[in-house]
Amino acid sequence: MSTATNETAVSTTATTPAAAEKQPKTHLDLHTTGIGYLNRVREVKVKKGSFWACSIAALHGDINDPETTYFDCKIEGAEALERVQFLLSAVEQNKKVTVSFKIGDIYAETFQYKSGDKAGQTGVSIKGRLLQIRSAKIDGMPVDFAEQNRFAA
Repeated sequence: MSTATNETAVSTTATTPAAAEKQPKTHLDLHTTGIGYLNRVREVKVKKGSFWACSIAALHGDINDPETTYFDCKIEGAEALERVQFLLSAVEQNKKVTVSFKIGDIYAETFQYKSGDKAGQTGVSIKGRLLQIRSAKIDGMPVDFAEQNRFAA
C-alpha cells in the first residue's frame, strides 16, 4: 500500500511544471510567427497514408509596401488542421484568406523548375510545420472559429 502511495506521489510530481523544468530537454524548437495569406490547401497522399499541407505567403517589411516570403507547410495538430479545413472553401473560392500563424522547424529545400521561364533552374522552398492558426480573416472580415464547432455537430 505504501508503494502505491509513493508511485502516485511520483506521478503527480512528474506532471507539475516545476518537475517538467528539471527534466532535460530532448529537442530545441524554432518557431516563426506572423501574418500572411493562406493558399494551396491540399491533402497529400503518400505510400503510408496521407497528410494535409498548405502554403502561406507571409508578409514582412514596410506595412504600406510589404514583401512576401513563401512557406510550404505540413499541417500539424488537430486544431490547426480543423481551422485550415474550416477555411478551405474560402481558399478554393479564391477569397483573400489572411491568417495569424505559428510555423515550427523551418528548413530550406531545393527543387528544379519543370516549366515556364525558369525551367531547368534550381529553386529554393522554405518548408515547415504549421502548428497554429491563431486568427483569420476572409476578405477582411474576421472569422469566428467558435462558429466552426456549431457546423461540425
